[in-house]
Amino acid sequence: MNVKSSFSKDFLDEIAKQLEEQRLKLENELGQFTKKSQHVADDFDTQFPEYGDKEDENAAEVAEYINNLPVEEGLEKTLRDVNKAMERIEKGTYGVCKYCGKAIEEKRLLARPTSSACVECKKTITQEL
Repeated sequence: MNVKSSFSKDFLDEIAKQLEEQRLKLENELGQFTKKSQHVADDFDTQFPEYGDKEDENAAEVAEYINNLPVEEGLEKTLRDVNKAMERIEKGTYGVCKYCGKAIEEKRLLARPTSSACVECKKTITQEL
């Protein structure tokens, strides 16, 4: 089921521009407290902060590190979604539901450019969970 996108070049260019801006923003946010993994693409590693050697400074370091882990995970997931959407644009399959093969509504894509499922399939999937 390799259905091609039927959206205009202008629409796809606008979405690609939005995705690129989002990608740069995510990478910038991740760069503030992580280091890009040398071994895995789109993977970042939260850096352990260094405040000092006193007990309260050590506790603050651990607390910040623990708080940053779920933030890193969320930002990485969003970045992966952005990169996958950009790949779909390049392949010509952007805006096609990965479950049913029907076109995803422009309104949905404008609201959430990383969408890979139409509203009907997404509702079905989330009801099953």
